[in-house]
Amino acid sequence: MTVDRVMADQRAASFTKRSIKTTAKISGLKLALSMLDLTTLEGKDSPEKARSLCRKAVRPYERDEELFGERLPHVAAVCVYPALVPTAKELLAGTGVNVASVATGFPSGQYPLKVRLADVRAAVADGADEIDMVISRGQFLAGKYKEVWREIYETAHACVGKHHTAHLKVILETGELETYDNVRWASDIAISALSAANAPHAFIKTSTGKVQPAATMPVTLVMLEAIRDHHLATDEMIGMKPAGGIRTAKQALHYLVMVKETLGDAWLTPDLFRFGASTLLNDILRQLVKQQRGLYTAGHDFSEA
Repeated sequence: MTVDRVMADQRAASFTKRSIKTTAKISGLKLALSMLDLTTLEGKDSPEKARSLCRKAVRPYERDEELFGERLPHVAAVCVYPALVPTAKELLAGTGVNVASVATGFPSGQYPLKVRLADVRAAVADGADEIDMVISRGQFLAGKYKEVWREIYETAHACVGKHHTAHLKVILETGELETYDNVRWASDIAISALSAANAPHAFIKTSTGKVQPAATMPVTLVMLEAIRDHHLATDEMIGMKPAGGIRTAKQALHYLVMVKETLGDAWLTPDLFRFGASTLLNDILRQLVKQQRGLYTAGHDFSEA
């Protein structure tokens, strides 16, 4: 399928011009908060860093009850490298926050398939509720589409553990795919493989966050349209996760408008839409406090994960 780049850019830009009133803005900000995958994916990550992230995930703002008279939503998931899955799993048990883990040779994907699948199985065995895999961009750009389809299909089956099945998110790394046509074709391949594998609550995802550009609204729109067309043809619902580069609450609301107008209200849930944007969390909190008090709060009033 050929994507009209000019029209995709114009359509994506149009979502940033919608007027969102105060009540709808507050609801949207709380919804965006509940859709966050709070992430740490650095070489210096440690159990202490994972513990800090988990505390922030469960209680994003320690003064929420004092200011709002209620607890704010927890985030959807904490995403860590496989080595930190046991730590996160222990801390998040019973909280409603999922443990997600990158796997399959993240972020390059440049490992033999058997190694990548072993990476997935180990993370699932340690308790990961979700797996964020990355496709082989080199294979895709070389036109080896069957091989890319197969790696996604086999990864979905590797998510089936002894005690549970992890939800799979397929990272396309759109910043390396070069064209909107390639983004659409990679989306279609991923969706087809996930459907064939009967992967539950599966997602397609823009980026690892390690490559620029990461998530953009036009690229996300192209992926949302692939999800929409698959849904219209099969009635199956695939989730979407833009990741990287979404830093402000205002941007998050623009994305939610795009999801609503492209896929409908059914996708406005953490089960079908996520943000991979850890720096976004405190800006959402800052905007919520502004709506409540009429004044912006200093950044240091919010804890860092």
